[in-house]
Amino acid sequence: MHTESILTHLKKHGQALDAEIAKGTGIGLQEVRESLQELSASKAISTCSMTTFKDGQPVEGIFCRIAGYIPSASPGRKPGAKN
Repeated sequence: MHTESILTHLKKHGQALDAEIAKGTGIGLQEVRESLQELSASKAISTCSMTTFKDGQPVEGIFCRIAGYIPSASPGRKPGAKN
């Protein structure tokens, strides 16, 4: 399967919809969904069903993120930082 590509994509981009992962990795949507089920079963990612609307039409998707992964802070000044 394509689990490593999907995990790499999620680590780089954070949480994402299955369609965004498919577009970003070049993997077919059905293959992405199968890999997401596999990763979710092994507790590598957290998923939830999500309905979005595009041009008034509902679009079903799977929203996911890596379980227990906290991305590092981006470089630079943070809001409220003191000199």
